[in-house]
Amino acid sequence: MRKLVFLFLIIQTGLAFPVFSQSRPYEKEVRELNEKYRQLPWQKGGIVFTGSSSIRLWKTLEKDFPRNSIINTGFGGSQTHHLLEFIDDLVIQYSPSKVFIYEGDNDIHAGKSSRQIIEEHFEIISKVMESLPDAKFYIISAKPSPSRWELKGAYLQLKQEMQQFCASQDQVTFIDVWTPMLDKAGNPNPKLFVEDNLHMNDKGYKIWKKAIKPHMK
Repeated sequence: MRKLVFLFLIIQTGLAFPVFSQSRPYEKEVRELNEKYRQLPWQKGGIVFTGSSSIRLWKTLEKDFPRNSIINTGFGGSQTHHLLEFIDDLVIQYSPSKVFIYEGDNDIHAGKSSRQIIEEHFEIISKVMESLPDAKFYIISAKPSPSRWELKGAYLQLKQEMQQFCASQDQVTFIDVWTPMLDKAGNPNPKLFVEDNLHMNDKGYKIWKKAIKPHMK
């Protein structure tokens, strides 16, 4: 029996944080993504990568995993509640067998608690499983960006709690990209980032590719 029980009592008692957006800031971008994939070949049962700009900017994603049918619906500088808001358009309509999610990075920077971020991930997974009960989910940890290193403690707390959450679910796997992106001194490796010290260059994405590849089979 599948278990999506982590945080069940919290959500049932009405303590979960609200996730509804009034401004719908990414509506135009989501609409453009839908139009893009209406013009491109894709197949049900493929793999969706979604989340914030680190997914959106992964330009070599399809080439890095050429044996897989991949749909990239990364969008803007999104947070977890934005993905939940557009989950039908960005994930469910493509009927994937696997969903890779990168959210939480911008959430921490915006001041969200790790608890709220995990609750929103829980709602995303629950929503997708209503339509796709056999889908598997892969939660990619936040990366250690030099430009956000002052928030190291909050990111580490999210990493620990997210790992525990994923371990409590039958169809959810945690992927750690934080650790391999640190240098020998335990600091973010600057060689993995572009000039803004937030987004990754090709070397950074090679580390992500290595971490994700075992889950693509």
